[in-house]
Amino acid sequence: MGWELPGGALDLGETIHDCVQRECEEELGQPIRIVHLTGVYYHKVHNSHAFIFRAELSSESLILSGEHSAFHYFPIRELGDVQRKRVEDCLAFNGEVVSRKF
Repeated sequence: MGWELPGGALDLGETIHDCVQRECEEELGQPIRIVHLTGVYYHKVHNSHAFIFRAELSSESLILSGEHSAFHYFPIRELGDVQRKRVEDCLAFNGEVVSRKF
């Protein structure tokens, strides 16, 4: 499997905001501050939706979970097509949440 943005599936009774905060704290070892929900994406191959948020880390020090062995910052042009589009949409956020199908 390739590189992915931090995230994961909703737990029972959890909101999307609860989920992104929990997943980022689990995977990055620190709380985040949600700035905006920037996009909602339907992925046909998984029959599921992904919610993309712009968020701020509480510090630059990351502590990875046991699920991960490394992290890396990539130039946008090196991301896969789907990841790149979601990141571009997030960076271009103008106050309207984007909705796309992949």
